[in-house]
Amino acid sequence: MLSRKPTPNGLTVGRYTPNLSEIIRQRAWIEIDHHAIAHNVHAIKQILSPSTELMAVVKADAYGHGALKVAQTALQAGASWLAIATLGEGIELREAGIAAPILILGAINTPEEIATIAHWKLQPTLCNPQQALIFSETLSKIGQTLPVHLKIDTGMSRLGTIWHEAADFVQLVHQLPNLKMKSVYSHLATADDPDPTIMRLQHQRFEKAISEIKAQGITPPRLHFANSAATLSDRSVHYDLVRVGLGLYGLYPAPHLRSTVDLKPVLQVKARITQVKTIPPGTGVSYGYQFISDRELRIAVVGIGYADGVSRNLSNRLEVLIRGKRVRQIGAITMDQLMLDVSNIPHLQAGEVVTLIGKDQDEEITADEWATQLGTISWEILCGFKHRLPRVSIHQNPENFNL
Repeated sequence: MLSRKPTPNGLTVGRYTPNLSEIIRQRAWIEIDHHAIAHNVHAIKQILSPSTELMAVVKADAYGHGALKVAQTALQAGASWLAIATLGEGIELREAGIAAPILILGAINTPEEIATIAHWKLQPTLCNPQQALIFSETLSKIGQTLPVHLKIDTGMSRLGTIWHEAADFVQLVHQLPNLKMKSVYSHLATADDPDPTIMRLQHQRFEKAISEIKAQGITPPRLHFANSAATLSDRSVHYDLVRVGLGLYGLYPAPHLRSTVDLKPVLQVKARITQVKTIPPGTGVSYGYQFISDRELRIAVVGIGYADGVSRNLSNRLEVLIRGKRVRQIGAITMDQLMLDVSNIPHLQAGEVVTLIGKDQDEEITADEWATQLGTISWEILCGFKHRLPRVSIHQNPENFNL
């Protein structure tokens, strides 16, 4: 649709001016419900004790949802910390005016990065003594003190000092100049498993390490251990802070956790039909003729493909929603387009909206459904949608999220 209103960039077509919010929806887009983000923050905080803070994990562009707006919404709704994975992610939030404490979950090792962290007032994770020494030396040279978070490996076998050496690691950092310990934390490997055996073992190791640290006369100002799954499943591991990623975006880390708290999905993926045509029996569809019609079919071409994050491995398995009905995808998914069998949808026209992930009337397709078909996890599905899909807030003028 064309509007007579001027656009921010002043672009005009003839005597009309395009409405930018409608233009970016002409092919394919992602809708983000920031009210759902706020709802999820409130719901999660209800299961936390008043002394436990919420850290919103907004790494990887907030799992594909748009880091800045998600961070702003989460903080307004009651989160008090943010977590990201890379230095660049933290700088982007600071440049946008975010003042809340930001924890970098990834490892930083060079003096140049350390100086940049100090400049932007970010808070790094220290994983081992060697890294701590580099930080202390660099900060001493530039005359700055930095709050740091110490990572203990209790069984993830990723970043961190092994749990039975944690006391020595903390003692070293406590003695080094220009480092101010802000927290000690660990990360769970199997918190989404209905069998809690390994999580309990990691918890025991964490408790043992903290006891040994305190025995040396050092009390960490904060402890944090729980990811989304542990936050939902076990209050004994909430400590002073919980780190919530997937739950923030309205998805559950495992099916058995669905009854723990009411979460609302935040993201919907939509695209438009660009052409409708009829093909006769025996007609091949798309590259490689992975699908050949066995009868006359009406097919719709949709302007979205694997370059947007719709995996080619979903070819001939994907279903989408049109007018509240499930419709099957046929043929190989291509870089920018895919095809649907719309024989059962009467009078379909180019321009109609297709929902790939989300709800349409009483039907819903979730990221979990895609993950099951692809043999992966919903985290990967969310993070896989490319940036050429515009992120569109369905609430252009949101009310106060601090309910």
